[in-house]
Amino acid sequence: MIGIIDYDAGNIKSVERALHFLKQEVVVSRDAEILLRADKVVLPGVGSFGDAMEKLRAYGLVDVIRECVNRGTPFLGICLGLQLLFESSEESPGVEGLHLLEGRIVRIPSANHLKVPHIGWNNLNFPRKGRLFTGIGAESAYVYFVHSYYLQAEDRDIVTATTEYGVNMDASVEKGNLFACQFHPEKSADPGMQILRNFIAVPSQCK
Repeated sequence: MIGIIDYDAGNIKSVERALHFLKQEVVVSRDAEILLRADKVVLPGVGSFGDAMEKLRAYGLVDVIRECVNRGTPFLGICLGLQLLFESSEESPGVEGLHLLEGRIVRIPSANHLKVPHIGWNNLNFPRKGRLFTGIGAESAYVYFVHSYYLQAEDRDIVTATTEYGVNMDASVEKGNLFACQFHPEKSADPGMQILRNFIAVPSQCK
């Protein structure tokens, strides 16, 4: 069973549909017992960093997320779900993220006539190709982004994919069984479905 964390964020339904398409049993919940029992957990999200952290705290989900990750349950953050795993975001000064990974979220600079938010398809580069990208070649690694802020990871060893949009942006990370993507695999056609299949295939390291 794959648990999707319900904290009133956008894109939960699209992630749920994609996982159902891949024949997975899915439950959308904010119940700690259900999420801790799940074989894998997904933290989706579209919205504001500060509002999202407020809701995670209000629903008692911060400790649940930390316990899932500490147990070694395969865990995937998507879009805002990636950003929340880090320390802070320029979008919400003074708001502390989950701080499960080291790094900060910064605004995409308005330069070279590029529009912000960044909405559309970009190719990925693989400085260290992680397990999410098994079977995906550089020629087919085009995925769909919707964001105004991007990750600057402190630990470069966890960065498994980057993309260019005015600046070089960290697009995916992996540390143990903790994975995250700034892009939306559920909206990224065949490459996105392969990424989700690869996540589904990750074995648990539950302690």
